[in-house]
Amino acid sequence: MSQSHNIDILLNIMSKLRDPDGGCSWDLKQDFASIVPHTLEEAYEVAECIEHKQFLELKDELGDLLFQIIFYAQLGKEQQLFNFDDVVAAICDKLVRRHPHVFANEEVLSEEQLRENWEAQKAGERKQKALVNILDDIPHALPALSRAQKIQKRVASVGFDWPSIKGALDKVEEEFQEVREELETKAPDNKLAEEFGDLLFALVNVIRHAGFNAEHVLRNANNKFTRRFNQVELTISKSKPMKEATLEEMEAVWQRVKKLEKA
Repeated sequence: MSQSHNIDILLNIMSKLRDPDGGCSWDLKQDFASIVPHTLEEAYEVAECIEHKQFLELKDELGDLLFQIIFYAQLGKEQQLFNFDDVVAAICDKLVRRHPHVFANEEVLSEEQLRENWEAQKAGERKQKALVNILDDIPHALPALSRAQKIQKRVASVGFDWPSIKGALDKVEEEFQEVREELETKAPDNKLAEEFGDLLFALVNVIRHAGFNAEHVLRNANNKFTRRFNQVELTISKSKPMKEATLEEMEAVWQRVKKLEKA
């Protein structure tokens, strides 16, 4: 069974699901907006599968994500906006256009030159789409940490950036002090929330300067905390319910778990 035949089968299944005569009632009720939460969920499930190295299950998760694209293509076809072939053509054209060093037999470029060319290509595409500002095409629906890092990377491409990580670190210290002051003066909630946001944004900038992805860094921290707290809960639950444990007891077990894990 060829790859194209596989896609044809999937497209036919999608068409049948959306067939007003005998299709699936749930699928028939969906539109572009209603599918978005499912698309995001499937993307995160792919990421989690890779994160846990569950590669045997990865093909199923990738299939679920592919189905989301097929669904959008079916909706586009029904509304005479585009079809699946148009989607494939668009990404093929974009990849070739953005990689002239590969497909146009141009000279081999350094990583820095590739980055500069990439940003130039993006700038040209924004101009074609009549986007005025360099940040206009950064999706608002991105997770906040990812969007912050993407914003910072984009403005850095035009020189609006700290020369080194020291400036970014100094900014974190400045924002932290402002948070402390607002807490001490019992500032209004909206002002305090704004300062917390500034602190988070500044911290993402430090992470970016250090060469890390802020979203991945926090995901790893979440996973580490969850793993350690599960051990705390398991240990304490052998003798009493968690709700009956004091903070001091939980902290003592937490420190033992940390020590064992590091050892």
